[in-house]
Amino acid sequence: MLAPAPRYASNDGVIDAARGALGGRLLDAVERVGEVALFVERSQIVEALTILRDQLAYQQLMEIAGVDWPARPERFEVVYCLLSLTKNHRIRVHVSTDEATPVPSVTGIWPVAGWLEREVYDMYGVLFEGNQDLRRILTDYGFQGHPQRKDFPLTGYAELRYSEEHKRVVYEPVKLAQDFRTFDFMSPWEGAEYILPGDEKAHGEAPGAPTPTPAPGGGEKK
Repeated sequence: MLAPAPRYASNDGVIDAARGALGGRLLDAVERVGEVALFVERSQIVEALTILRDQLAYQQLMEIAGVDWPARPERFEVVYCLLSLTKNHRIRVHVSTDEATPVPSVTGIWPVAGWLEREVYDMYGVLFEGNQDLRRILTDYGFQGHPQRKDFPLTGYAELRYSEEHKRVVYEPVKLAQDFRTFDFMSPWEGAEYILPGDEKAHGEAPGAPTPTPAPGGGEKK
């Protein structure tokens, strides 16, 4: 049986209410694929989120995400995902920054933001001014780079293993074994000349069910 209430409240009037409450702090507001996104001036993100929490009843910060757009002058977006429990509604708040310009921390509004900002810093290298514990949270000690940047190599820069010689975990440059990295990109269904496992089963049988192997000595049992 379906619940009588809608899963989420309608977006009707949300953008107008946000424009009225945020004023000049709001750079743009769009509705796409059923979601409302607000683009806010970076230096005023704390004031904007405080207004959304206290005046528009978006009480909970559910997530802080990062996005990397390498071609933009300010390549990073920090996205705050807010939930209103009383309205049963969600919105996203976006700010832009670069590698050197910090984003004001919102730990004074939601203490849980401390962990979420650390994730964005670890994965993208975005700095948060006012976060008293801005250190890596997902990667290992001594990790180089920020793995969710678009220019970060998929193999990384270093690999770790346990060394019996040193009796500890050691870091080494990434080494990719090349023994199994020769590809001809030919489909086996399009005339590959080499023998694939199982090809021997494709010869010597007529179409249809396989012929049973005759019993030793021949003849039928009576």
